[in-house]
Amino acid sequence: MSKTLIAFFSRADENYFGGAMRYVKVGNTEIVCGIIKDMIAADCFKLEMKEPYSPVYLTCIDEAKKDLRANARPELKRYPDSLEEYDTVILAYPNYWGTVPMAVLTFLERYDFTGKTILPLCTNEGSGMGSSERDIKKCAHGAEVKRGLSIPGSAAANSGDSVHRWLTANGLL
Repeated sequence: MSKTLIAFFSRADENYFGGAMRYVKVGNTEIVCGIIKDMIAADCFKLEMKEPYSPVYLTCIDEAKKDLRANARPELKRYPDSLEEYDTVILAYPNYWGTVPMAVLTFLERYDFTGKTILPLCTNEGSGMGSSERDIKKCAHGAEVKRGLSIPGSAAANSGDSVHRWLTANGLL
């Protein structure tokens, strides 16, 4: 029986929504992951940086840009013991400067993804998937990386129909 892991990086605090800043207690990516969890049987693992970015949006994006330029791999608070039991990994993240947050690459480079399928899901406010699918393929050695799903962050709570179609197209529903 195939088993699925939802591994996600999400950011609460001050966020950008279609031209305005607002404080949120749960990040957009985590909201979408909750919708997925309600639809399929899957384990969840939240990727959290040991030293998180600032809760202030403009400071956070500057920190994320610095990490991107340095090709940094921020340390995570914890890691799954193993990914051996999973056939499919739904990898969810916000678009940071046109790609995945560097902490997602920290996660990907830690494991062997040979024989696994990765389904990328990217929340954003109009920048789409960016180069994230290509960047995931470079780091997730051995994985089959399928076409991702782009969800506008401001529409995260209402993304159920899009998520359902995507999960169905990928054989999870």
